[in-house]
Amino acid sequence: MPFDIRQLRYAVAAADHGSFYRAARVLDVEQSTLSRHILKLERAIGMPIFERSRAGVTTTLAGNAFLRGARPMIATADKLLAMMRAAGQGRAGGLRLGHNSPISAGNLRATLMSWRDSHPDVDVECVEADRSVLIAGLDCGEIDIAILMGTVSHDGFRCEPLWSERMLTALPASHPLAERDLVHWTDLRGEHFLLPTADPGPEIRDILLGRLPISGGRPNVRMSQTSRETVLSTLGSGSGVSIVCEGSMGARYPDVVYRPIHGEQGPALTGYSGCWRDNNDNPALRRFLGFIKSRYALSFDLSDRFQ
Repeated sequence: MPFDIRQLRYAVAAADHGSFYRAARVLDVEQSTLSRHILKLERAIGMPIFERSRAGVTTTLAGNAFLRGARPMIATADKLLAMMRAAGQGRAGGLRLGHNSPISAGNLRATLMSWRDSHPDVDVECVEADRSVLIAGLDCGEIDIAILMGTVSHDGFRCEPLWSERMLTALPASHPLAERDLVHWTDLRGEHFLLPTADPGPEIRDILLGRLPISGGRPNVRMSQTSRETVLSTLGSGSGVSIVCEGSMGARYPDVVYRPIHGEQGPALTGYSGCWRDNNDNPALRRFLGFIKSRYALSFDLSDRFQ
């Protein structure tokens, strides 16, 4: 006959208090209920755990050894129960977050650091990939939320704007514009731009084509089949300039400087959006969305599944 954690808990309480009566009061159960479960436990293990008398109960030699082994089992069960409750409330468990832009600085990095400080039991796994890969990951459930540069709309997913970040130009330290505290879009006409073909290179190229109309032509933009890091590391040799989002500022490269870009209305900004499946029932995602909504004072409504 098997025994359960409740029976172990009753027996340990009786041993600690030396009385079925006092143990029952502490556990808020009927004494008869506690006594019955302890008797079932003794029958299950085939030996008495307690010697009973009018003065109370004392453990037998075998019972003392048994309860010594039972205590860590109860502690483990309590810890597991607490973990399950925390996971159900989104305070533990796992969250897979996809992104297609760097996070060495900027709002996404600050958000993740703050989230991890307040939710240390939630295991966050970040996946950096191109937009198409992240969308596929959302579709098959391998990613809980994707945070993407720009305004995003995809059928089947909930997509909401999250925040904006500054855009900067990455320049060789010897470039004349490097002496300025900031540059304007008009200062960048005639420059040779290097961008990676990987995200967020295509989004930045589209921004350049919209912001730098040149009479009789287009901006000189070369898309490189290398990584973002490789593009930036080669700028110091004077091979051109690049455009980056604020999340790139934490990474430094030899003889390369960053300068914020301004337009007619002030700092040049690019937006970021979050995408997730409304039928994703991961409690950690629910709490993460609420965390972002509160942190950035966002107005989007969460679906009924996320209330």
